[in-house]
Amino acid sequence: MVTKKFRGSPEEADLTRADSLAREIFSDVANKWALLIIEALGEGTLRFGELRNEVEGISHKMLTQNVRMLERNGLVGRTVHPTVPPRVEYTLTEPGRALRETVHGMCDWTHRYLAHIESSRRRFDA
Repeated sequence: MVTKKFRGSPEEADLTRADSLAREIFSDVANKWALLIIEALGEGTLRFGELRNEVEGISHKMLTQNVRMLERNGLVGRTVHPTVPPRVEYTLTEPGRALRETVHGMCDWTHRYLAHIESSRRRFDA
C-alpha cells in the first residue's frame, strides 16, 4: 500500500489539499464502520467476535478491513495470546482513546438531534 509521508510541512497537514497526509488519515477514520469500532472499543478490550457483536450489521470482511486500517494508523492495538486456538484482543491506543472522545461526542450529538433531523427529513420528503 502506498501512503503519503509526513515531512513536517503545513501542506501535508492541510485537509483541503487532495495530496495531504492529513486527508488520507481523515478518509481512513471518517467512515461509519471505523467510528462504530472506535466507539465500541472505548468501553474496553474486546475479542474479534465480541467486537462484531457490538457493531451490529458489520460483515466479517468489513470488520477485518477496518480493524487492520485502525491498527495500521496506530489507533487500535492487537494482542495475540499464545493459546490454541490463538486468542486475539483489540484495544484502543492512546491516540485511539483521544479520537474516541470526539467520536463519543458525535454519538451524543446524534442522540441529541435525532428527533430534529427526523422531523426535518419528514418535511423535506413531503
